[in-house]
Amino acid sequence: MSEIEKLFDLSGKIALVTGGSRGLGREMVLAFARAGADVVIASRKLDACEATAKEVERETGRRALAIAAHVGKWHEVEQLAERAWREMGKIDVLVNNAGMSLLYDHVANVSEAMWDKVVDLNLKGPFRLTALLGTRMAQHGGGSIINVSSVAATRPGANVIPYSAAKAGLNAMTIAFAHALGPKVRVNCIMAGPFLTDISKAWDMEQFQKRAKLFIPLQRGGEPHEIVGAALYLASSASSYTTGAILGVHGGEG
Repeated sequence: MSEIEKLFDLSGKIALVTGGSRGLGREMVLAFARAGADVVIASRKLDACEATAKEVERETGRRALAIAAHVGKWHEVEQLAERAWREMGKIDVLVNNAGMSLLYDHVANVSEAMWDKVVDLNLKGPFRLTALLGTRMAQHGGGSIINVSSVAATRPGANVIPYSAAKAGLNAMTIAFAHALGPKVRVNCIMAGPFLTDISKAWDMEQFQKRAKLFIPLQRGGEPHEIVGAALYLASSASSYTTGAILGVHGGEG
């Protein structure tokens, strides 16, 4: 193994990815396993987690644990943290990837329930999971935590106000936790732009392409595999002097 390969090697590491059964989360799970890590795949749907776990084991031979958990619910986050640590023995890498936004026709029609669902999943859950697992990491040799934010945090639109607020909070929380958990635990954030995952199937692609030509320097959406480089960098020793960073992976839109 070359010195460069060693920088990105995750052999002997355990990585937990929320929202890990689909989209960018799935890409990161597979990348970590290919780099030598065993993985914990968490999302609300156990069957989807198990399908991704089987894919990991079949392709890489790494151990993969599937856990159903709703990250927006405090008690389920606590159960996820406890079970993952108990069954895997440790967690070295945590990726707070689970997230979502809800559609609304007018800001006055955003209900308290809608607001809570968005903020709970995108901000409250990552806070609690980072606090629990980050504290354990700091007590057991360190680790790396990666939050997945959005360009909506810094370029908010009228149609994603709760989501933008939550992701802006996640950016701020990244920096705060870097101070709270350092020096043993590094906490960073990937601020993602528009990626062409399964979610994009609901987009008006003609309108999106027109917008991309105007506002995204690379003039396109990201392919899911294009998240992998940033994720491997932040998860591995390649980023050993990087913490509290907000890394934009957005084609220049941010």
